[in-house]
Amino acid sequence: MIDEIRQSIVEALGQMNYDVDDVSGDTVLGPAGLDLESLAVAELAVRIEDTFGTRFSDSELEKFGSMTLNEFAAEVAARMAPATTTATPQ
Repeated sequence: MIDEIRQSIVEALGQMNYDVDDVSGDTVLGPAGLDLESLAVAELAVRIEDTFGTRFSDSELEKFGSMTLNEFAAEVAARMAPATTTATPQ
């Protein structure tokens, strides 16, 4: 699933007109890598939310710019994991 998420992120970045030819899992999304600005991070988050049904709060967006592609994909995957439920005694 992580590979599918990572591929979707790369595709979204390409649709946003970012050069993704040299992008790897270790590429930072923000200034140290792809150089996404805050509005671009927000747009990417919205695209991923729409694709995978996840939700991010506005306060989380800033930290995404310092994540690598792999870290962001793992964050998305963690939000998609089914919530564990505790059994109630009968």
